[in-house]
Formats: sequence, C-alpha cells, structure tokens
Amino acid sequence: MKGEKKLKKRIYICHTYYHVYISCLKELNLPVDGRGQADLMLSSMSTDFGNLKERAERQGLFGQVITYDEKEEGFFPELLKYHKNRGNIVINMLSRIKYTKMMGKLQEPFVPVDLRAYEDIYVFCDSDPIGYYLNTHKIYYHALEDGLDCIRYYDTARYDNRGHFKLKTWMASKNLIFIQNGYSKYCLDMEVNDISVLPYPCPKYIEKSRKELAANLGEAEREILVSIFIENRQELERILSTGTGHEHKVLVLSEPLCDLETRKQIFRDIIEEYGSIEGHKAQILIKPHPRDALDYKAHFPEHIVLDGKFPMEVLNEIKGLIFDRVVTVFTVPEAIAFVKEKIFLGEDFMDKYESPEIHRQNEQI
Repeated sequence: MKGEKKLKKRIYICHTYYHVYISCLKELNLPVDGRGQADLMLSSMSTDFGNLKERAERQGLFGQVITYDEKEEGFFPELLKYHKNRGNIVINMLSRIKYTKMMGKLQEPFVPVDLRAYEDIYVFCDSDPIGYYLNTHKIYYHALEDGLDCIRYYDTARYDNRGHFKLKTWMASKNLIFIQNGYSKYCLDMEVNDISVLPYPCPKYIEKSRKELAANLGEAEREILVSIFIENRQELERILSTGTGHEHKVLVLSEPLCDLETRKQIFRDIIEEYGSIEGHKAQILIKPHPRDALDYKAHFPEHIVLDGKFPMEVLNEIKGLIFDRVVTVFTVPEAIAFVKEKIFLGEDFMDKYESPEIHRQNEQI
C-alpha cells in the first residue's frame, strides 16, 4: 500500500460466502508461518453469515473476524434526490459528484475498524458502499471479482455507466465519481479469475486462477477449509451417501431469480428436464443460494435440500463425493470438480421466464 507504515498486514472485506472462500484460499496458499496475520470483515448487508464468525475464529486462519453493519443507500433518504435525471449530462454529473462524496461520508460511522491501519485491503464487490467509503477517504485497496468469471456475463462497471463511458472513467480516475471493478482512483488493481474470457479490457485487471489456488492446498489446508464452512460434516456426508436413488445424484444450484412464484416454476422445470440419468430418476439435491429467500424444503419436500450457508466449491473437499450432473442457470460451474456433467443454462434458458433485457446486460453495453 502507499503512504505511511501500517500496523497490520491485510484485511479481506467480504459480502458473500464465496468471498470468504476465496479469502481462505488466498491465506491457505501462504506458508504456515505467514498465516493468522490477516483479518476478515463480514458485511451483513446482503448475507446472513450465521455462526461462520465463530467457526473461522476457532480455526485460527485469521487474526480477527469482524462483523460489519454495512448500510445500503436506501438507509439514507437524503441520497434519493441525487438520482433524479435532470436531462442534462453536466447537471447529472454534478449530482453524481455530490452523491459520491456524501455516500462515502455517510458510511463512516458503520465501518468498525480503522482501515488505514492495514498494509493491504482486499475488497470483493467494491460496488457496494464500502467502495465509496474507501475512495472518499482516499484509502488504497485491491478489488477482487465478485464471483467466478462473473464479469464475463455481467460487466457491472460498463453496464452501470452506459453512455459517455470514457468520460466517466476519467472522472473516476480523478476521484470525482466512483466506478467499481478497477476504475476508481484508489483501486490499485482488480483481481479476476481469467482475463482471456472477459470481453472488455481494464488496465487494472490482474489474473489469479481460482482453480490454481484450490489445487495448491494440502490435506491439512483442505481440512481447515471444510471445518470453517461445514457445521456438521458427518450429517452432510450421511445425507450424500444414503437415500432413494443416491447411486445417481443431480445437484441443482438455486439462484434468486425473478419473483418467488416464477422461481418455483424455474426449478420445477429444471428438475423435470434434467433430473433423470440414463432414463432413471436420480436423487435430486438442491443447494440454495445464500440470498435465495424461497423455502425449498417446503416447496420441494420430495428432494434433499442442502444448507445454503456454504459455497458449493467446498464440496470438492469431501472425499469420494461424485455427482452425475450439476445444473445451474447463471452460477458458473467451472470450479465444481465432483461432477461428471456440468450444465450451464444461461440467458437463452432465462428468456422463457422474463424479459431478455433484464438478464442480457452485456448486450446493452
């Protein structure tokens, strides 16, 4: 980091279980004597982390595990006036400049630690309020991709700033406005899984393969990883090895798509279409997305519903686990190593359930 000598090594600011998973991988790739020097900050804005804090503290991988009551912009009604379109780009940009500064200042009472004390700050999803806070307070940080190859399918920086993109990125580079994912002045770099699959360049992109991070782990590191995320490992292993049709398993990854009624229909259709292996009904396991509010146990009682509060990649570390198929809509299944067949349904599938412009964001850039 730039500037004066810092008191602490690094901190990871996480908004999802996947973010914590990648933070753990990065720390577990360090030599043993280099671990325990990073702090972990868990934002409650969009994810209920349950008792993950306690499990992570027991493993000793991080120095401190800190809870963060991050506030969305809706918490501050005084920001609403800055979203009004006044039909003039100059006036609109002046409003955005004011919004950027106010948004960052309003976050200050809720940030639980002095981030200036860290040599390196790693932020997943800096589009969230923490990004505004860091830039308003002129604190340098490293950004990390929100999900596996997610920018490939939804480049939020370019989509959110359609029209006069070069002008807006210039303004962001001067810290007049804020743009996420590598365009802000105080973002040192933006770590992504695979630069080659990204349709648009950004000079701050750096590549760090998630697959390589996971492959470098030894048995002791894998045990730490599972212990952090899986609360009752024995019960999970029992569920995965018993039950009618367990010889053939299909894993369906849920996502918070559409309204709840449409969502139920989406996953009924997926199970109907992909729930058989070689003409025989398979054992269906549904892994809810952590932010999916649909009660799958109530609506799909005939199937096994797993705990939603762990990243799917952790199942890679359970020995002997093999699924015949995994089916996802927008979640990239590339990192799942325990399946024979990966089905990514994508935008063509979703066209049947909602207006295409809702999910085909990159085509509107």
